[in-house]
Amino acid sequence: MMANEELYQERLKRYLTACYNEQPDRIPIRIFSEELSSKHSGYSNFDAALKHEIQFEVNRKFALDLGCDAIQTNSIVNWVGMMKSIGWKLAKFPGIELPLNSCTQWTEPVNEEEAFMKEDEYNTLVDDPTAFMLNRWLPRFTSHINSAGEPVTFEHNMSFINGLIAYNQFFNEWGNAYKRLIDSGIVPAVGSVLKAPLDIMGDKLRGYMNLVTDLLIRRDKVIEACHALMPHLLYNVLSGADPEKNIPSIIWMHRSHVPFISMEDFNEIYWPTLKPIIEELWANGHQIVLYAEGDWTPHLEAFAELPDKSVIFHADKTDIIRAHEILGSKFCISGGIPVGMLSNNSASEVRTYCKKLLDTVAMDGGYILDASTLIMDDAKIENVKAMIDIALNYGGYTRSPSVIEINELKNISRPEPGQYLFRKFSRPPGTCIPWSEKRNDFDRFIVDEKRVKEMWEKIDSQGYSFCWTNLTW
Repeated sequence: MMANEELYQERLKRYLTACYNEQPDRIPIRIFSEELSSKHSGYSNFDAALKHEIQFEVNRKFALDLGCDAIQTNSIVNWVGMMKSIGWKLAKFPGIELPLNSCTQWTEPVNEEEAFMKEDEYNTLVDDPTAFMLNRWLPRFTSHINSAGEPVTFEHNMSFINGLIAYNQFFNEWGNAYKRLIDSGIVPAVGSVLKAPLDIMGDKLRGYMNLVTDLLIRRDKVIEACHALMPHLLYNVLSGADPEKNIPSIIWMHRSHVPFISMEDFNEIYWPTLKPIIEELWANGHQIVLYAEGDWTPHLEAFAELPDKSVIFHADKTDIIRAHEILGSKFCISGGIPVGMLSNNSASEVRTYCKKLLDTVAMDGGYILDASTLIMDDAKIENVKAMIDIALNYGGYTRSPSVIEINELKNISRPEPGQYLFRKFSRPPGTCIPWSEKRNDFDRFIVDEKRVKEMWEKIDSQGYSFCWTNLTW
């Protein structure tokens, strides 16, 4: 039997060969299994919400049992302890506000009263995004943290203490789970997470309904705000990206496409403030999965503007044949197997559909098998197994297996990092309290100020990450 290290290297090579739009030995199997993983392991979604150890372990077991090459590290049923420690208002959890096996439900402001950022606060956000997030957004977004000028309560203070402890527990476990996947011979499907500036405005700041109004009556302010968010979102996705530059990052793309926004909004705001982030990520050696939930067919030509091999385009309701026609010569394609088919059709029908997809989109390589969206617990396990079996038994290529080494795959001419200029701030990305301010807390004499400065900046960047993780999670 193949040792896990050898198996991991084989799967990693297969996965990356496809990611770089080449032809591996066979089609790689990358599954984004969510609630189905918990069900497969005999746990409820409530179990996964209560214990973060469960939500990390169920995906590893799912991949081991079904023979996946790659899977995401954690389940979307997030740990309620982390989010409730500071009193998140945005999420409802299975077994608490929702039925036992519901998935986590995300809510958002529906009117101006509920908005976490008010209509007259665009300038405040643009002037100092990090200060705005900490001073105004976080107190409104949570039920425990009070705004400046309000009483500093016991609950307020404890929310930061408990919150930081919970976040450290969760992300330390994430790192351990990432390593356990690799030690089991399974490839972590994705690393760090990016969200587009316009999506952040709708999801976490203004709410979709308020944002639609803003696009009509204060459009320039929306554009300014998106530009102000760009360097911070770039910093976050880069700081968490795979240091080996193997595992791609991911962007969850769910609502900034026609008809949720107009083509004009896409061309003038969404794409100009997202494209440079992706290009800078690529210049730094990282690919990203464009996880295009919904139908992005009208926007395929825009995605074709990105550098060759820089992204993996994941098709949900997008016409995957059209995506292959427009993007297939430049990028890997993944997904395209309707998640509804996994719930409602027979295993035979799933096999027939998958074979047709493999004979078209996957014919020349550069394709990763996956369902169209996250697989929930209503999917039939026999249908998921049928989908996987097609890749295992029908997805081989005739050429010799994976002749391109990983380092060769990544040896591609890229632009120099830093060419995509973003706005500069007095409080730059990665910083809450600059050393120029913190220096006043120390005595005048320091033996080696450079080393003390480095120590402080490392600590301060963790506080910055705590603040911005709440926004981008």
